[in-house]
Amino acid sequence: MTERIKNKPLGAEFVLGAASAVGAGIFTNPIDVIKIRLQLQGELEARGSYKKYYKNTFHAGYMIVKHEGIRGLQSGIASALAFQVVLNGIRLGSYKISRTYGITVNEDGQTDIVSTALVSGLAGCVGAVLGSPFYLVKTQIQAQTAETSIAVGFQHGHASEWSAFQSLWREAGLAGLYQRWYANIPRVFVGSATQLTAFSLVGDWLKTFSIFNGHPLMLTFCSAVIGGSSVALTMQPFDVVATRLYNQGSDSKGQGILYKNFLDAIIKISRTEGLYGLYKGTFPTWMRIAPHTVLCLCFYEHLERFYDELIAKKSIPLLTEKL
Repeated sequence: MTERIKNKPLGAEFVLGAASAVGAGIFTNPIDVIKIRLQLQGELEARGSYKKYYKNTFHAGYMIVKHEGIRGLQSGIASALAFQVVLNGIRLGSYKISRTYGITVNEDGQTDIVSTALVSGLAGCVGAVLGSPFYLVKTQIQAQTAETSIAVGFQHGHASEWSAFQSLWREAGLAGLYQRWYANIPRVFVGSATQLTAFSLVGDWLKTFSIFNGHPLMLTFCSAVIGGSSVALTMQPFDVVATRLYNQGSDSKGQGILYKNFLDAIIKISRTEGLYGLYKGTFPTWMRIAPHTVLCLCFYEHLERFYDELIAKKSIPLLTEKL
């Protein structure tokens, strides 16, 4: 990313991060739907003891389109993008600001691994908790299908995303919307810390090669590919658990019918499905997170440059005031 102009309003970083993530989310939501289905397939069943409706990533895409149409691959898109606004507005904005003001770099201007991981991870956790209702609805909508022959996981039967929010609110108000809010914290902390720390370290290293001089977008692209790819393995088990916790049904007391909490989910999945169960959907996770990282950070690069040009030309004077 480009070096930030320090008199730029802090709020601009959060807006740029949110806008970049929305742009990336539009393109990567279909693979997210596929990932959710594969992670729920064979839930709490021993490997080889259940029928596979989705044989692999590409077959899952084919089956969804066959039974639900192209629109099926964009299930939960509104909630998914809303979650991106909250999560990455906070996460990328915090990352950029902390790097600009030297919080996550050493005296030589190189990435400090510990501080970068902590800032990225903690900022991601704040965004994950605040945006939890959107992730909850996104997951439940993406998991459900009108075709029972390919249904996996608990089917909530929401008529739409809006009706899902209404139903959750009627059940328990704010508590209903924020049920299992903790489910995403380990996933986002590990994923965010891995992604942005790897991105920063690779970027520092690539800057030593003259080929990237004067080509910031190429530098961002290459760094993002590695940063995004590294997330798939580190985040995957936590991603599976988050999906299971958010999608499970609730009893009359509002408690999950399958898992009591995060630790209980890990134990039950490991016992019944083995280590394989915690890594279900790893390939589509990589197919989603790697392109999403590249698109998000490259969009940020473009938007930031465009914004800085507008400031330089005084085309948006009202936004140049500090917030």
